[in-house]
Amino acid sequence: MNLLNERELRFQLYEVLNTQALLSRPRYAEHDRAVFDATLQTARQIAMDHFAPCNHKGDENEPRFDGERVHLIPETQQAWNAFADAGFLAAHHDYADGGLQLPEVLLRSCMAYFNAANISTVAYSFLSIGAANLIKSFASDELKARFLPAMLSGRFSGTMALTEPGQGSALGDLRTSARPAGDGTYRVFGQKMFISGGDHELTENIVHMVLARIEGAPAGTRGISLFLVPKRLVQADGSCGERNDVALAGLLHKMGNRNTTSTVLSFGERDGALGYLVGEPGQGLACMFQMMNEARIGIGLGAASLGYQSFVHALDYARERPQGRLPGSKAPSSPQVRIVEHADVRHMLLQQKAHAEGSLALCLYASSLVEDAHTGDNQQQRRDAAELLDLLTPVVKSYPSRYGVLASDLGIQILGGAGYTREYPLEQLYRDNRLNPIHEGTEGIQAIDLLGRKLGPRGGDGYRLLREAIRQCLGHAAADCAPLAQQLERALEQLERVTERLQAQVAEDATRGLANATRYLDLFGRVAVGWIWLRQALVASAALEKGADGDEASFYQGKVHAARYFMAWELAPVEGLARLLMAGDSLALDMQDAWY
Repeated sequence: MNLLNERELRFQLYEVLNTQALLSRPRYAEHDRAVFDATLQTARQIAMDHFAPCNHKGDENEPRFDGERVHLIPETQQAWNAFADAGFLAAHHDYADGGLQLPEVLLRSCMAYFNAANISTVAYSFLSIGAANLIKSFASDELKARFLPAMLSGRFSGTMALTEPGQGSALGDLRTSARPAGDGTYRVFGQKMFISGGDHELTENIVHMVLARIEGAPAGTRGISLFLVPKRLVQADGSCGERNDVALAGLLHKMGNRNTTSTVLSFGERDGALGYLVGEPGQGLACMFQMMNEARIGIGLGAASLGYQSFVHALDYARERPQGRLPGSKAPSSPQVRIVEHADVRHMLLQQKAHAEGSLALCLYASSLVEDAHTGDNQQQRRDAAELLDLLTPVVKSYPSRYGVLASDLGIQILGGAGYTREYPLEQLYRDNRLNPIHEGTEGIQAIDLLGRKLGPRGGDGYRLLREAIRQCLGHAAADCAPLAQQLERALEQLERVTERLQAQVAEDATRGLANATRYLDLFGRVAVGWIWLRQALVASAALEKGADGDEASFYQGKVHAARYFMAWELAPVEGLARLLMAGDSLALDMQDAWY
């Protein structure tokens, strides 16, 4: 079984991103390339041994709540233990905190293996990593000492509790409240829903990161604070006591990611759930954005991984399945050809490759920006990386989520009748992947974030840095890659014109200016991933010029050819999108409710 192409990960990490250069930074001085490779291999092996074998079983046997406790298939516990015992929950933390002190981009490459193997089971670990990062960044030293060691070792897991039955993306209207208890703690009251990993028996405790409004706080986002609310009370020595006033009201049943508990949680059915303030009062949403943005990049990576899995399965099937004959060979006595030889199937496979590999490369690039923002060689490099990451986060979340789903959809089409049967993995991959355009903010939310906030009426440093990076890449293109650069340059110029026009529209009338933001997000994503593909093509073309041969030559030729496909076909809609956006088309905005 292939989860991801190992050659693909080595290409991204060491040839495109030059991850080995991180070894010159003081934080990674004790590591070497062998440590990085061994870590990747460990992740791959655990994913193959403990996550992949139970992926289908977890899908068929959803978590069950008997009124007292949640039951999961036993393999989920084994997978959690293997992940935690290998140190992946603490992998990017310092040695002093029990971590492995690994680069962020390496950890996320490992997570790609787990996502590809069993995304619904690794979700428990994914959320716990984010919750621990949030505590490390904003909690008091006392809370860190009490909760972090248990979370990094795997004794405790974590969640993020934002959504309420009456409020989804409009967090400023949330109603969960927190009442000061007089001893520095709070009593939390309210209900949260769609809380992934909100209840289970995998760990001794679950640490909920909860957004709530302190009684008397102002309405809107400025009145929101962040609280750490454990499932079980934790003593000063780290031991667990009685259950906190946090009750599982029920499990939700989703079309995909079925082995991840999706919960409705009630806080404060009795005297109030004990909660600890994290960060300053009224700064809860600002703090939580750290975990939300991490999750957005993680969701993009998950979508890319599932899209890649869909590509792997479809390619294997197409290479083995004989069906029909080519149009030029009608003789009934002639042998059937494998479906990979049919032009339509080749087009779909090439489209899958372009989306899956482009999305994976985009997510790993974003992870490298996370790394540079924390450990860059100087303050300017760290500041620029943070600005660029801030701009690209909605794109990293949305592009793989949209086109990873398309890669899964194409996989079903390539398999034909077998594609939608449960005897093959494509139908589950599609269902699991279809959640990603909704998780951590829909496409519409990401679009408003990009156009309305990250760019704003005048644009920001991130946008300038992105354009400079793309133009620098264009300047390096020569020989075989020159036509690719020309196509991307035209698309970039259209993006620049559209952005300037929309910024003016937003400044004049935000409602009208943002009406087509989702289409702008798609245009922006196509140009950004076009740049990602040009980066890959430049590296691959240089390797071919140096004389790569055999399988290596085939790998590099595949990269250049996929980049040609992307520029020719996936950038083609940019012109039409740009024309409509420049015109300020208001057909959707002007549609009346009664007319539907």
